[in-house]
Amino acid sequence: MLFSILIANFNNGNFFKDCYVSIINQTYENWEVIIIDDSSTDNSVEVIQDLIKNNSKFKLFKNPVNKGCGYAKNRCAKLATGDILGFLDPDDALTNDALEIMIDQHKNNPEAAIITSKYDLVDLNMNFDKLGLHGRSIPLGKSYLTFGKGALTHFASFKREKYFKSIGIDFIMKRAVDQDLYYKLEEQGKHLFVDKVLYHYRIHENSISANENLYKAQYWHFYAMIKAYKRRKQFNLSIDNFTALQIKKLKSNYYFSRFERAKIMRKFCVKYYFFFKSLWAFPRYNIKYKLKSLFI
Repeated sequence: MLFSILIANFNNGNFFKDCYVSIINQTYENWEVIIIDDSSTDNSVEVIQDLIKNNSKFKLFKNPVNKGCGYAKNRCAKLATGDILGFLDPDDALTNDALEIMIDQHKNNPEAAIITSKYDLVDLNMNFDKLGLHGRSIPLGKSYLTFGKGALTHFASFKREKYFKSIGIDFIMKRAVDQDLYYKLEEQGKHLFVDKVLYHYRIHENSISANENLYKAQYWHFYAMIKAYKRRKQFNLSIDNFTALQIKKLKSNYYFSRFERAKIMRKFCVKYYFFFKSLWAFPRYNIKYKLKSLFI
């Protein structure tokens, strides 16, 4: 089975060598790498070209203008030819046995659409910092959409045929692209969890889900979840017993998180706007806590 490693790059040339080394050191050798550079403004293209110039398994494509994460990852998937696909961020790295383990799991579990594992956090020099907090199996009777709690995370791999049965990656999304993909894949088949670290996640100031970017991602997480709820209702997908009540809770929690952020930033008009949006979404939900939060 051919494994397609998908890399959407923007201004991570400084970190790409570690990513590259982790790929060429894989114990499983039947792989290809699809790299989309999203019109980087650093030396990414030069760095990548220099590293991959003698290896035909790497294929580099360039977007003439910056299109965003969703567009770049969508293009990665379209250009892949492997039986199994998996995204690797250019500033991160895989354990040496990551592909081998994933391929074995997919072979032994043909009904699985997506297989995920655990990750650890590393510093700028790829030194171990701590284990990631997320990554686990989903309880019986639940889905990633209704259970959440970071159950599906890096390293995630998925069957190409299952991906193309879904509507694919939303190319307009700027963040939370992986989360949106996980919702769509669980609509096409089972999820399987491998209780082992297969991915090294590097934390730095430009990490898409770290620091200030975490708040920017909130909207796109909200967007992806609402889309998934509507999609499952439209196509009568009885993955679990999600209800209109859960949608109300989702909206209320999202608006309340924006209220809390605005309160920290001392944006008073914005704070009250999102507070009342939270009440409007679900008037009775956590009402005492919400009212108390106004005065703390």
